[in-house]
Amino acid sequence: MDIRRIFGANLRHYRLAAGLSQEAVAERMGVDRAHVSSMERGSQNVTLITLWHLADALKIQPADLLDTTPKPPVETSRPARRRLSAPVRRRRNT
Repeated sequence: MDIRRIFGANLRHYRLAAGLSQEAVAERMGVDRAHVSSMERGSQNVTLITLWHLADALKIQPADLLDTTPKPPVETSRPARRRLSAPVRRRRNT
């Protein structure tokens, strides 16, 4: 597995563990949701500044996002998934 995919998987893991949507992380970082999505897919190289801002947004250490230790899946119930995506749905409807 390449480091971008590891990073992306870790980003998704910690984001879900924090109960945050991609939109919420993006807002905390001052970027758009597509940027966060791209990082989670591992399709983008990440700068050290971005790494630092992500860790700050998720309240974790930057090294956590680079850890190669496999993480257990984060369980999200259907209501939790709805809450995570609610800000996106609300913006689309306005």
